[in-house]
Amino acid sequence: MQLDPDNMPRSPGLTYQDLLDQDTREVPEVLRAQSPKFLGDADVSAARYTTREWHDLEVERLWKRVWQMACREEDIPTPGDHIRYDIAGLSFIVLRTESGTIKCYPNACLHRGRMLKEFDGHASELRCPFHGFCWSLEGQLVDIPARWDFPHVNSEDFALPEIPTATWGGFVFINPDQDCAPFADHIKDLAWQFERWDLGKLYKQAHVAKIMPANWKIAQEAFCEAYHVNGTHPQVLKSLGCVNSQVDIWENCARVITPSLTPSPLLDYEVTDQDIVRAMLDVPEGQPAPELPEGLSPRAWSAAMSRESLRPEAGDLVDRYCDAEMVDNLDYTLFPNFHPWGAFNRITYRFRPNGHDHRSAIMECMMLAPFQGERPPPAPIRWLAPDEPWSAALGFLGRVFDQDAFNMPKVQMGLEATYKAGVTLANYQESKVRWLHHKLTEWVEEGQ
Repeated sequence: MQLDPDNMPRSPGLTYQDLLDQDTREVPEVLRAQSPKFLGDADVSAARYTTREWHDLEVERLWKRVWQMACREEDIPTPGDHIRYDIAGLSFIVLRTESGTIKCYPNACLHRGRMLKEFDGHASELRCPFHGFCWSLEGQLVDIPARWDFPHVNSEDFALPEIPTATWGGFVFINPDQDCAPFADHIKDLAWQFERWDLGKLYKQAHVAKIMPANWKIAQEAFCEAYHVNGTHPQVLKSLGCVNSQVDIWENCARVITPSLTPSPLLDYEVTDQDIVRAMLDVPEGQPAPELPEGLSPRAWSAAMSRESLRPEAGDLVDRYCDAEMVDNLDYTLFPNFHPWGAFNRITYRFRPNGHDHRSAIMECMMLAPFQGERPPPAPIRWLAPDEPWSAALGFLGRVFDQDAFNMPKVQMGLEATYKAGVTLANYQESKVRWLHHKLTEWVEEGQ
């Protein structure tokens, strides 16, 4: 049910739109848009996180049928470059052909089923290591050793099955369902909002991954609301308006916009502008912090600083962006598991099941950055060991991730132990989480 943004329960204090009214630059329409929705208040079944039966349904009714991000275009820049994309026991080869187009095939030989590619890399052909059957990059059968023994194999019928692919914002998407709906229908709710922020003009500055000991939805949902900041990230409460967040829901995408450089309304004491600056910069107690210039709010000051720090990389593009675009957290989600951030936020998340282990997940964070001149090479993926913290690879942001990661296995264990049939969600602050489950109901339970 669509809600009236001006007549709905919200946190006391400033709304996000109130903060936009204080911006020193013109605010783009994409930030003025509001789309709150009420999707019910029933509990979400704990079985969705804890049972193999639900995982198996997700594989058959979701992962085998939905558009999903596989890689960046820059990961396969030249003909023959390929990556292996795995999802819930499925495996695909995404490659660039001799003509420069991007294609995707199931990662399986048509002879006896052996995987064609075990690793990312470069190849001039797709030759099976088992018996030597070989296909061109275009997917055509080009060689069968001892061809005389396969008179029943028609070369034209033995082409590799082609999986639908699409590109958007520098990302490559695939859909295992050869009869799927057009990608344009899937991406449209997100695409118009990123017309101002072209992710295709950025390069992959970092790519970090780790296997997390929790269901993929538990890992993902830790990044789908700001309500947890009070309990999980108390160190940022002076400079993050967690419950001031704006939550917007569309058909295939949703977003949470959390304002920075404003204190949380949950704090029961006065926070000065200088307190906000210290908290934002993570200045230790007893250490000096920059003085806020007279007449500037923390948001305007930080936005101005950010513009100048980004100018060498982004050029004068920074002057087009309002204060909110420079400092706030614009966390988007495209169903089911793709999380690009808007404006100059560099973050993109992806969460996947870890094979058929429904109690573990693959969590990834890509950092996308602007550049001047020739495109830098994309960063290779760095896999963190089980005992290696996110902070080892991502600094301050990684420290925040480590706090989130600490909760994940405890949520998994708690849901395995609970006598309660489901989890209870806030009506507004956690409406993005509910939207994800609303979509899962459509796909998995109702068989969209």
